[in-house]
Amino acid sequence: MKNFTILITALASLLLMSTTAQAAEGIDAAVNEAFGAATGWFVALIFAPIPGTSFPWIVLWLVTGASIFTLYFGFVQFRSIGHSIALVKGDYSNPNDAGEVSHFQALATALSGTVGLGNIAGVAVAVSIGGPGATFWMILAGLLGMASKFTECTLGVKYRNEYKDGSVSGGPMYYISKGFAEKGIPGGKLLAGLFAVFCILGSLGGGNMFQANQAHAQLTQVIGNYPGWITGVIFAALVFSVIVGGIKSIARVTDKVVPFMGILYVGAAVIILIFNADKIGWAFGQIFTGAFTGLGVAGGLVGALIQGFKRAAFSNEAGVGSAAIAHSAVQTSEPITEGFVSLLEPFIDTVVICTMTALVIIITGQLVSDPQTGLYILNESGSIMTADGSSGVALTSAAFGSTISWFPFILAIAVILFAFSTMLSWSYYGLKAWTYLFGESKKMELTFKIIFCLFVIVGAASSLGPVIDFSDAAIFAMAVANIIGLYFLMPIVKKELTSYLARLKSGEIVKYKDSKK
Repeated sequence: MKNFTILITALASLLLMSTTAQAAEGIDAAVNEAFGAATGWFVALIFAPIPGTSFPWIVLWLVTGASIFTLYFGFVQFRSIGHSIALVKGDYSNPNDAGEVSHFQALATALSGTVGLGNIAGVAVAVSIGGPGATFWMILAGLLGMASKFTECTLGVKYRNEYKDGSVSGGPMYYISKGFAEKGIPGGKLLAGLFAVFCILGSLGGGNMFQANQAHAQLTQVIGNYPGWITGVIFAALVFSVIVGGIKSIARVTDKVVPFMGILYVGAAVIILIFNADKIGWAFGQIFTGAFTGLGVAGGLVGALIQGFKRAAFSNEAGVGSAAIAHSAVQTSEPITEGFVSLLEPFIDTVVICTMTALVIIITGQLVSDPQTGLYILNESGSIMTADGSSGVALTSAAFGSTISWFPFILAIAVILFAFSTMLSWSYYGLKAWTYLFGESKKMELTFKIIFCLFVIVGAASSLGPVIDFSDAAIFAMAVANIIGLYFLMPIVKKELTSYLARLKSGEIVKYKDSKK
C-alpha cells in the first residue's frame, strides 16, 4: 500500500505540472527543440547509412554478428529446434535449480519485449518501401538472429549474480564485466557500464514512452479523441501493479498475455488467409520474385534487402542484449539450455508473426501494381502506392479490415496488449541496468519503478519525437557494446555447447521425470 501511495503522489505532482492542454503543448515544443538540438548528432550517428547506400551501419553490424555466430556454432538454430521445444515444455526442468522463472516464462517475458509494434507497423513499412521481397530478407535475418540470441542468453545465465533470497541479476553488463575479467581482457567494466546507460535510456523511451504513445493513438482511432494523460495514468497504474512484484510477477502476467495476444493476432491473420486461400501461392511467388528483382521498388534487390534486414533487426532485437536480461532469471543449472530456449524467440517474432503480417497485406491487395507489367506503382516519396493511401499500422489495419470490417478492433486490442507487455519487459531490463549502476537495494528498485511509470504518462500525453528517436538510438547502441562482448566471449559458449551435447548424447543428461526413477 505504501508503494502505491508514493506512486499516486508522484502522479498527482506530474498532473499539476500540466494544468492546461496549451501549457502541455508548449512544454512539448520546448522539449522537442532543446532535446533535438542536444542529441540529434547521436541519433544521426547510430542510424547513419553506409556511404553510398541507404543501409544503416548498425543493421549491418547486427546482421554480420548473427552470420558469424551462425557459422561459428555450426547452424545451431537449425540443429536444436526439437530440444529447444522440449526445454520450453519443462521436460528437463529441475524445480530445485537456482533462478526465479521457468524456461517458458523467461521466453514469454523476452518475447513480450520484442513482439509488438515492429511486427504490425514495422512490417507494413518494410513491404510498402521494399515490396513483398523485403519479407524474404526479413525471414533470413530472423533465422540468422536466432544464433545471436543463443549466444547472448547462454552468457546471461552463466555470468548472472545469484542472491541468498533466490533472486538473480544478469545480462550483458554482468557477462561483459565478469567475462572480460575472467579472460584478463581490459575495459570490461567500462563497456558494461556503457551498455547499462544505453539500456536505461532505451527502456524509458522505446520500451516505454513510444509504446504508451502508440497505444493512446490506437485507442483514439477506435473510441475518439481524449487527453493522452488519461491513457497514461491508467497504463502507469497497471504497469506499476505488475512490476512492483518483480520478475516473478512480470513473468506470471507475460506467460498469459503473450500466448493470448499471439493467438489473437495470428488467429485473425489465419482467418484472413483462409478467406483468401487461393492467393497464398501467388503471395509467396511475389515474396520470392520481389526478393531478387524488387518488382519495381526503388533499388530493386538492394532496396528489398535493406528494408527486410532493417525491420527484422528492429523487430526481434537479436544481438541488442535486452533479452539476455530476462532469460538470465531462468531456473536452470545449465546455462546453455537457456541459449537453446532463446533461439526460438526470433523464429516466433520474425519468421512467424512478421511473415503473417506481410502475407495479409499482400494477399488483401493493399499494394497497388500495374496489371500489365505486374510491377508496383510508386508514389512521390518512392514508397509503393497503397489502396487507401495508408502506411504503417494504418496499412495493417486496412488489410485486416478489408476482409472483415470489425477486425481493426481486434488489431486495436492486440496493439494495446503488445504495448503493455513490452513496457513490462523493458521495465525489468531498465531496472537491472539501473541496479547494476546504482546498487542492488529495494530503495533503488522502487525509485526506478516510479520513474518508469511517470515516463508512461509523459509518453501517452506527449509527442516527444526527438526524445523517442534518441531512445531508439540508445537501444541499438546497446548492440555495439553487446556484440563486441559476444565476439570475445563466444569461445566460452562453444565450450558449454560441446560439453552439454556430449553429455546429452551419452545419456548423462536426461529428462527430469526420468532422473527421479
